[in-house]
Amino acid sequence: MKPRIAITLGDPAGIGPEIVAKAWTMPEVHRWCRPMAVGRPEILRRAAGVVKSDAEVVAVQAPEEAEPTPLRIPCLTAGPREAIDAPVGTISAEGGEAAFAAVVAAAQLALAGRVDAVVTSPLNKEALHRAGHGYPGHTELLAELCGVRDFAMMLYLGPGGALVSAHGLAVVHVTLHTALRNVFSELDADGVLAKARLADQFMTRLMGSRPRIGVCALNPHGGEGGLFGDEELRIILPAVQHGRTQGLDLTGPLPADTLMVRARDGQFDAVVAMFHDQGHIALKLLGMHRAVNVTLGLPIVRTSVAHGTAFDIAWRGEAQATSMVEALRVAARLCLTAPR
Repeated sequence: MKPRIAITLGDPAGIGPEIVAKAWTMPEVHRWCRPMAVGRPEILRRAAGVVKSDAEVVAVQAPEEAEPTPLRIPCLTAGPREAIDAPVGTISAEGGEAAFAAVVAAAQLALAGRVDAVVTSPLNKEALHRAGHGYPGHTELLAELCGVRDFAMMLYLGPGGALVSAHGLAVVHVTLHTALRNVFSELDADGVLAKARLADQFMTRLMGSRPRIGVCALNPHGGEGGLFGDEELRIILPAVQHGRTQGLDLTGPLPADTLMVRARDGQFDAVVAMFHDQGHIALKLLGMHRAVNVTLGLPIVRTSVAHGTAFDIAWRGEAQATSMVEALRVAARLCLTAPR
């Protein structure tokens, strides 16, 4: 059986509903999975019209009712009616609440085993806060819903394009949604090693063998032996050495600029980055519209697009659905390789 995947609509003021409607028209999506939207059906109907899709949006109350086809979009109703009137391209509490309610509904279905995976459309962090939900983003919200403490955001770029590796490239982040000034105090050896383990588990699942993992330095030139900072010597190198004793294939700490070039050229299957932009910028330059966000450490499968709400182009029919399609492909593959 193809996995049943719940797709949240994200913030209705952004491009989430459009990319869901666009992705639905792709025949490969229906070969991989049985998709079901989660959000307000009224919003998705409007989005289908914007992208000129002939698909009919049908409201359902349970995933068991969903009978998806390329021309039929079952949508599990979630979120307040006020979300229908969320102002387009604008940060609002209504938009934040709609995105929050859809994520909660989809995650609860996955935890109950009623769907096999969750794929999320983008939300806006400020809108989420305006709605009274103080999470830095999807990753932290899902971790709390699932009751886990050891988790990580990973960006994954599948094979093809500029990548040499036949298995793609994963980038896991040690620190995530935090001010840059906080990175130095939040970084520790246990965190570096924990994220390396999660990267190892994910890529082993995809590859069927242990991945080669490059670990980024924090400071320029890898710290130059302590001249530009000693975090490499105090924190990162001990974590790498400890990981090797546990069987992980770790190399580092290595300067991030050259490490990502080596990873692109096939020398590494995964990279452990020390902070958000260190990993995000490099991977998105390699394949912005094919990149997928995967939350590691959850008891459920969750993937997402690797971009934001794009309020500046929302509801014009211009948004690309490539990342959403790829997120669905990766989610379906993870369902098929799930531990039994």
